[in-house]
Amino acid sequence: MKRVLICIAALSTALPARAHAETLLESLVNILVDGGNNYDWQKVELPGTQCGNGSQYKFFAHRTSSPNLVFFMEGGGACWDYDTCSGRAGLLGAANPNGIADDYMTQFTAKYVSPIVNGADPGLPLRARTDLPTKDWNIVYLPYCTGDVHIGNRTATYVDTTGAQPPLAWHHNGFNNTLAAVQWAHTQFPTVAKLLVTGFSAGGVGTAAGYYSIRRTINPARGYYLDDSGPIYPAATASFHSRPLHEQIRTAWALDTVFNTLPASFDNRDFGSVTRMVATEFPGDQIAYTGYSRDYNFSRFSYERFLTPTDKESVLGFWGDDETNLLAELDRFSNTSYFVPYERQINASHCSTIITFIGSHACQRMEKIHNWWEYLTVPPGQTFKCYSEFVPMEQFLQRFINDGTRTRIREPVNSYNAQDIGMQIAGPLINMALGG
Repeated sequence: MKRVLICIAALSTALPARAHAETLLESLVNILVDGGNNYDWQKVELPGTQCGNGSQYKFFAHRTSSPNLVFFMEGGGACWDYDTCSGRAGLLGAANPNGIADDYMTQFTAKYVSPIVNGADPGLPLRARTDLPTKDWNIVYLPYCTGDVHIGNRTATYVDTTGAQPPLAWHHNGFNNTLAAVQWAHTQFPTVAKLLVTGFSAGGVGTAAGYYSIRRTINPARGYYLDDSGPIYPAATASFHSRPLHEQIRTAWALDTVFNTLPASFDNRDFGSVTRMVATEFPGDQIAYTGYSRDYNFSRFSYERFLTPTDKESVLGFWGDDETNLLAELDRFSNTSYFVPYERQINASHCSTIITFIGSHACQRMEKIHNWWEYLTVPPGQTFKCYSEFVPMEQFLQRFINDGTRTRIREPVNSYNAQDIGMQIAGPLINMALGG
């Protein structure tokens, strides 16, 4: 850890004052997590695909000799009005409002954000990289630029309520982009042994919503679905917390036109029935959800515009209720797993598979230390201990993808990560690099 601090200090003096923010960002993260990929990426542009601003949509592929494929859906917010679609809302809006650059895969998000894509958890300096089950797999990487969690199907016109800018024509074209990429992937990878469909945040929602179409088209020998922090919570009636959000996006993104392509096991009156649909349509597949109970990012998107009160603890209370409903639904099926740590002091506890797996671990019986002498066996200041199996994310992925072992952990309330010395140092540095 001392090496981290020395490198940060050196970096701050080595970079000229006029250095671009993105150069500092990439340099800082490269020091912190010693990660990133330098893959050879093939850029793919297909007719009829476009970003929200109307520019050509681009996705990317990396080829290896593996029989396996990661189909990865990038995250980055959502939008249904002028501020959030135009980019004026900043981090609270949709990612990439200006489209996808040709060199996108060398930029920060695509290079660093996913250990699953990169095939290894980079850890920190002085901590060895850990290879993951996806090492050396083929990859189809879908950037995100439509503001509709990869499933929208509507062109909208959004008016600037300030009157400062002309109306914005916005293409919620995620559904067509995804289908085109899937068809292309099927032609390029006609025989797939293992298919992992995954994504984080908005890409996690896209994973859940798009899995049926992706899996049926690519038709692998074995299918795996991992939704990271993009839950589609059950919302059968207006009494469910997520129902107002679901009704908002149903209209904004014309989702009924997308629902028409799904089987009868999906109930379009309850978006959360997607869990039942996937589990029953593909009983031999492995289906999993991961995310933090204290996620104060996706929860804000889900409730702040729709419910009151909007203080942090109330928002997280709504989230906890909905999380309970989702896990109860997953419990109904034999081919489902969940991995829900309590909190991580990185990115407001949002996403458990991004940047690094530090703090991405779960313990079913994480409890206050029982006996005074146990304080002698833990780092100073730590008052919590795991009294059952301590499962890091890399072990969960090994069981999920390679071993076919079901895991169901929802970690109880605890301060383990908050009290961890390494997290106290690494968390603020990584958040500074992420801009949050």
